[in-house]
Amino acid sequence: MGTDHHGRKDHLPDRSSREWCAEALARLDAGRPDSALDAARRAADLDPSAEWAYRLISLAHERLGRDADAVPAAERAVELARGSWPARLRLASVLRRVPGRWGDAVEHATLAAKFAPEEAGPRVLLGDLALLRGDHAAAERSYRAALATEPGQPQARVNLGLSLLRWDRHRPHHDPAWPVNPRDTGRARRALEVWSRQARLLVAVATVAIVAAALLSGWGAQAELGGFAVLALLVPLTVRQARRVGLWRYVRPMLCRDPWLGAHLVSAAVSVAAFAAWLLLAAMPTLPAAFDPVWAGLAGIAVLGWPALATVRALAEAWRGRPLRALAESARAQESERTARRNTGVTLWILLGRTWSVLVPLLGGALAVEPRAALAAVAVPYPMVRGYLRARHRGDRWLLAATSLVALSAVASAAGGLSGSAWAWRAGLGSLGVAMAVFLARAARAWWRGGAGPWRASLLMCDLPMGAEPSVPLGPEVRQTFSYARSIVLSYADSLGPRVAGAVASVTSSGELRLIAETEAWDAIEADPRVAVFATDPLQRRFWVEVRGIAHADSDVLRITPKQVFLGEFPGRHQRRQT
Repeated sequence: MGTDHHGRKDHLPDRSSREWCAEALARLDAGRPDSALDAARRAADLDPSAEWAYRLISLAHERLGRDADAVPAAERAVELARGSWPARLRLASVLRRVPGRWGDAVEHATLAAKFAPEEAGPRVLLGDLALLRGDHAAAERSYRAALATEPGQPQARVNLGLSLLRWDRHRPHHDPAWPVNPRDTGRARRALEVWSRQARLLVAVATVAIVAAALLSGWGAQAELGGFAVLALLVPLTVRQARRVGLWRYVRPMLCRDPWLGAHLVSAAVSVAAFAAWLLLAAMPTLPAAFDPVWAGLAGIAVLGWPALATVRALAEAWRGRPLRALAESARAQESERTARRNTGVTLWILLGRTWSVLVPLLGGALAVEPRAALAAVAVPYPMVRGYLRARHRGDRWLLAATSLVALSAVASAAGGLSGSAWAWRAGLGSLGVAMAVFLARAARAWWRGGAGPWRASLLMCDLPMGAEPSVPLGPEVRQTFSYARSIVLSYADSLGPRVAGAVASVTSSGELRLIAETEAWDAIEADPRVAVFATDPLQRRFWVEVRGIAHADSDVLRITPKQVFLGEFPGRHQRRQT
């Protein structure tokens, strides 16, 4: 009888290592990682060669947010069973969060997919690795391959929707494959952002102040001197933030990965240059009056740079990806995955933004040129309404209200264009304005409460635990068969088809088979490690064993990790049973 991590007695009888592993898995599923860690450690103490126990230890540490502690246990599991696809999957899942180990994570995930092409998990993780790097095409291929194997896989379904939306994680500037801590690139990014924000704000405030002083009080010359003081102030601010960047060799790749960061920096640099040029032009007394519009244009760049950039980004984010296809994927996983419900709602808001951004210029152009052209507005909300009805998303009344208002706007404006009714036009345009007000109110509510907002940044990646599958044990009957077998046959495949070879085998304490086989089999096994080993028990002459597994070369022997074990009796394999 043992005690749990709170000091209470768990009232569990003495159990075997596998029973403690099953108990640890049950506790993980129940959301008790601390208690699961205790059970998994007890399993490892009872059987130090139980790789399943070490995988569960790693998973419990990961659930507790201890990625550094999760790595050694996962590596130990791989050492014990090099051909175990769940062990490779568990190690890859942990290593993707360790700076500098991204390449190792991809390697182990690729091996897991090679060891178990019939399993969806390795394909899902490969898709996640591609998605986190921003390789949406590769991620989509991996997720579709996983769904072809297991159509109900929720993580593949949800994350496929993200790849179709061309989603970027919250650190788009950082490439996980870089051998540098994301915190360091994050600090560099913050320094660049702070400089661009400070530069634009100072220039904008100075421009407005100079214009106001010149027009209202007649102190234009003094205000211009203040503008030059602002330029001088920017020098120490720039030097200070440049020192904080530190990782200058990563700045260019960061800007390539995050073009909006580059846009902010370019906007700030242009604003400062425009402000300086404006001051210099204004200080030239012989400048012709025809250059006055130039001053106004340069001042406009300084003051309107940020609002214009924010507007362009909002439109670009709304029109990025294929939300209708993404909606079809995430909506199918709503019932089983909470993340899918959240992403479905955000995708519907993105569709709403697209529809609104089309209706505004369409209706504005119809009013200015030909009112009857507003009839085309009736077709604009169709994809949005169709997606909303198919998604069957419930719980967000703000979304329902905004969707209804945008649809009403299209119908009312079309009616106004055909009939010439001013009230219909007012109803249509007013509905568009109210829909925007609903969006802003919903966004303010989400910001105040710290919840998911109606914007792309609220999309979440589904990240379910991986690598907890039970290992395949070799029972007493199997061990006895391989201990006394006089003939053991190894079956493998090469470029010419299936092959068989004689072998000598033994069973290790960790449940692996150790084989000595002819050298011709080694090259073929390196290309395709999936093998089968057959043996008959001379003590029970009608009894045979088939072990299917993954072969891995280790020195002068082949280590075979079991994936499936079949037992049977002659004369036919139809009498077999799986253990």
